[in-house]
Amino acid sequence: MPLLPIDAIIPGMVAAEDVATPDGRLVLPAGQVIGPRHLDIFRRLGVTGVDVDDASGGAPPDQDAVNQHLEGAAAYASDFFAFLDPDHPVVLALYRHVAGAVALDMARGVALPSLEERRAVNVEHLSDVMPMEIAAPARLVAHETELASFPDIYFKLKEEMDSPKSSVGRITALISRDVSLSAKLLRLANSPLYNFSGAVDTIDRAVALIGMDQISTLALGVTAINYFKGIPPELVDMRSFWRHAISCGLLAKLLANAVGINNVERFFVEGLLHDAGRLILFKKMPYASTDALLYARENRVPVVEAERATFGYIHTDVSKPLLAHWRFPGGISDGINHHHSPAEAGNPQQAAIIHVADLLANAMDIPVGNLYVLPPFEASAWETLGIDMQMLPGILTEFEEQAAKTLSAFV
Repeated sequence: MPLLPIDAIIPGMVAAEDVATPDGRLVLPAGQVIGPRHLDIFRRLGVTGVDVDDASGGAPPDQDAVNQHLEGAAAYASDFFAFLDPDHPVVLALYRHVAGAVALDMARGVALPSLEERRAVNVEHLSDVMPMEIAAPARLVAHETELASFPDIYFKLKEEMDSPKSSVGRITALISRDVSLSAKLLRLANSPLYNFSGAVDTIDRAVALIGMDQISTLALGVTAINYFKGIPPELVDMRSFWRHAISCGLLAKLLANAVGINNVERFFVEGLLHDAGRLILFKKMPYASTDALLYARENRVPVVEAERATFGYIHTDVSKPLLAHWRFPGGISDGINHHHSPAEAGNPQQAAIIHVADLLANAMDIPVGNLYVLPPFEASAWETLGIDMQMLPGILTEFEEQAAKTLSAFV
């Protein structure tokens, strides 16, 4: 059985074979449940993949064992829903789903992380690039983009997409010149994101199956995530950050499908980059960002509210000048920049999809180590989508079935 990459492993999976370091030291015996702590240890010791019993999490425990943990799981999950209306049907359905997932993990033997285990430590050496009083969003972005060069392939793709002479052959040739980008797009094309019946082994075939506009949009999103490097590891676990971003993208695509929208790749990209402004804050203002994250943990408020209290603005205020500088497509930028205020977007339905996907992705992260309360939820956003409530459990289940393998496409 092929090894499952570390970043695609979900706590609760069971090791099918002994897990050892590259030099042969035993880390975890076969048959043991893999928890969040084990994943941290694997990464530190250079373990890149694990043979698991089942990619969906191993044989589930019996229902009686799960029921014994339901009360504790419900209490654990409820803390994350503190800022949401418990009577809203979406919130109630999401809470029940998350509490059930936590109970299942507890029955499997997964130890839930405590707040103390995940507190930011050793950040005294971090320094912000400018004083808080002048760290306005536009200045942060200007400083960042002056120092860091964006990948050339992005702008070449953008120019080709905007050209009246654009063609499948020219887009394919351009993407094919970038080996890393080509490999990632092919992994995505072969992931559950598309679920094609046969293997997609060339960019030409990916373009033929997915479409030129759609593959170009995916290429822009994949190129953009490669830009963000140098985030202090003491500040944020970037693997968790991108797991959330990819989860948001996958959920956004599922929601867009449920709404009946065509060309849903742009929603995957919007979900993938919805927190791009937060990454600029991490890079340019790491010490102040630490204050915001600690404020959110200690006061049990959403991170977006902690940003507002710390900076006087939030990460979407930073993404606006950033995406404008990148000349990102306006429709995609609109959904990213307004995912916390969908009613203010040029296309409220599009922003509402990212708003709801962000909530769902944060909630689905609770069983795998998320320690921040869920972001505010605009009930009007769900109404804007017009999705039947009875479809939500199916969307969450489909997400869980696709998540691990879609995440592995980015490893």
